[in-house]
Amino acid sequence: MHPIRVIVNGKKAGLEAFREAVFNARKKAPIEIRVTWEQGDLARLVREACAEDVRRLVIAGGDGTVNEMANALMALPIKQRLPFAIIPMGTANDFATAANIPGNYAHALSLAQTGAPSDIDVIQANQRYFINVASGGFGAQVTASTPTALKNCLGGGAYTLSGLVQALRFTPHKGRIKYAENEWHDEIIVSAVCNGTQAGGGQVLAEHAKINDGLLNTVAIRRFPAEAFTQVLKELQQPASDNQYVKAFTCEWIEWQSQVPMPINLDGEPIESRDIRFSVCPAAVQVVLPPQCPLLKL
Repeated sequence: MHPIRVIVNGKKAGLEAFREAVFNARKKAPIEIRVTWEQGDLARLVREACAEDVRRLVIAGGDGTVNEMANALMALPIKQRLPFAIIPMGTANDFATAANIPGNYAHALSLAQTGAPSDIDVIQANQRYFINVASGGFGAQVTASTPTALKNCLGGGAYTLSGLVQALRFTPHKGRIKYAENEWHDEIIVSAVCNGTQAGGGQVLAEHAKINDGLLNTVAIRRFPAEAFTQVLKELQQPASDNQYVKAFTCEWIEWQSQVPMPINLDGEPIESRDIRFSVCPAAVQVVLPPQCPLLKL
């Protein structure tokens, strides 16, 4: 049987629970381990695996590491891209959690060995790629500043609400938004372009998003006056295209243009851009997911 190849961050490779899970999983089928040491290692290891006699890849890490995997695979011709599985080893593991990938190392390895790969979309953001969520404007800074008590009290709305509380003193980003047949100029405080459903350590941003439907789910909060705070809170419970301040819509691509660079977070990887286009690359990679994965459109 051809082996699966696990790529793990050097800082995590020595974890006793992980090592024990690998030893036990090797009793069922061959497993090879590759360890990253410095920047560029993961992309190199992915290229090597895709050129060798490997059955599938397994990435052990968090959302940022999954993002690296996606970018490494998208740099290769589609026929050379190996399917990959995920062992959640990050801080938030938003994508893995939403996909119901087991957090237990042994269970995640078992799924990696025996699970069936599914075709999923990858989102292109200019020359970069991501699988889960891109947040923009103040939203790119909200994750770290959301108090735990607020998250527990308000659930998914806390991710954006924390930003709203501070946004009353935040200068929105002015720019042009374009998607499908729509185009307008606006002032945006918080925005998120979603392939998956959640970010920020469990905060649901696009409840109905699917990773294999060829669509983006976009949420944006427009500039609002202090007296509209209650209305914004209400609209947060049900974002919609006809809301006044909390807009939500689906599309195959969306563009943002502005004179001042907007901070953007791609699955945890920060960038800045004045002109960015998000577009769906349908069925671009294969990921091993559990049966009845809630992120898949059946």
